[in-house]
Amino acid sequence: MSVSTPTAGAAGNEKAALRRSISNTLKGSAGNLVEWYDVYVYSVFAVYFESQFFSAEDKNSTLYVWAIFAATFLMRPIGAWFFGRFADRHGRRLALTVSVTVMAVCSFLIAITPTAQSIGIWAAVILLFARLLQGFATGGEYGASATYMSEAAIPGRRGLLSSFHYVTLVGGHVLAQLTLLIMLTFWGKPEISEWGWRIAFGIGGIAAVVVFWLRRGMDETMEASSIEAARDGKAKKSGSMYELFVHQWRPLLLCFLITAGGTVAFYTYSVNGPKMIQSAFAGNDVMTGTLINLAVLTFLMLLQPVGGWLSDSIGRKSLLVFFGIGGVLYTGYMITALPQQTNAWMAFLILAVGFVILTGYTSINAVVKAELFPTHVRALGVGLGYALANSLFGGTAPLLYQGALKTDQVGNFIIYVTAVIAVSLFVYVFFLKNKGPNWLDGNKH
Repeated sequence: MSVSTPTAGAAGNEKAALRRSISNTLKGSAGNLVEWYDVYVYSVFAVYFESQFFSAEDKNSTLYVWAIFAATFLMRPIGAWFFGRFADRHGRRLALTVSVTVMAVCSFLIAITPTAQSIGIWAAVILLFARLLQGFATGGEYGASATYMSEAAIPGRRGLLSSFHYVTLVGGHVLAQLTLLIMLTFWGKPEISEWGWRIAFGIGGIAAVVVFWLRRGMDETMEASSIEAARDGKAKKSGSMYELFVHQWRPLLLCFLITAGGTVAFYTYSVNGPKMIQSAFAGNDVMTGTLINLAVLTFLMLLQPVGGWLSDSIGRKSLLVFFGIGGVLYTGYMITALPQQTNAWMAFLILAVGFVILTGYTSINAVVKAELFPTHVRALGVGLGYALANSLFGGTAPLLYQGALKTDQVGNFIIYVTAVIAVSLFVYVFFLKNKGPNWLDGNKH
């Protein structure tokens, strides 16, 4: 008969805690994967479905498509406020379940919307309405999921486990690219433009229904007593905008500034970058361009745990400074050189280097922001700080780049992106600590 020792018991408890943490991380990240697939299936298939929602004769139809993409980001702060307040009062799990439901409904709506030839301008109106609702849900998803995954991760491995927030965020883009690649294997552009893109949106809706079921089985990271107190009106500070703007305005401002450079780089690199490759390999090389994008985005996805693991060893600030310096030095070269590439390996390499730099931000941004706020306003603070910066600098990047291309102002776009990253770099260097006590540990700064 074996006798358990205190050391063996502690080791067993630690392993059990790690298994539970990994389980919750996977369940939480599965929903994140589906929601971001729904976000990126729009950008990946935009060139195929724009003629279905706008007149083929309209030379500005591409700008309209990206204007709708940018408009959805206006809803993110509203979604961040609603779902952040909801998550801080009713728990993270319920907020995440509701947000994925909204995404599913909107994906199905886009998939069945009649074309502009059938209902005229109402096709574009329905597309805009559905995407605005998805922007609302995505605004809530980011704050709630970043908070949940940071809280669910055990100390010492928070960087690694919370990095799966961006593994699945980028994974959504990878799945969208993979969906396009599979379609291109069997069909041509006319078939995808006519009805293939509907299948892509339908897949997102079906997957969201599956995630709805998965999320119901997640552990709640908020204490039951805190949720009960918020529901009874006893915890008035929970999810309070007054509390956030009056007593937590410093971490909110810091969250905004940390995000600004990261989000403009993320959308410039991960949305504009693949579009540059898609354009460079248009025509007979469309399959080559799609393969490059799929490979390089998969590379970015696999880099995230590496960055998270490194941050647990060398600190979060070190990675953010690496991103900031790299972004300031490399952005101009990438935007200038990538559209000119006709060699597949060079195109892959140029964007891959950019993604290595970008990982310094993406892999740890969720946990960095979660560490800034106390529990009672964490989801609201993380979500709103991110959404405001994301709306101003992230979602507008693809539209601004398209506008810069049309007006031959790409140089000014490079200056703009570099300047925003430089501002965030200043914040990383002078206002962040590499390691130390934080709110996730139950300690104040």
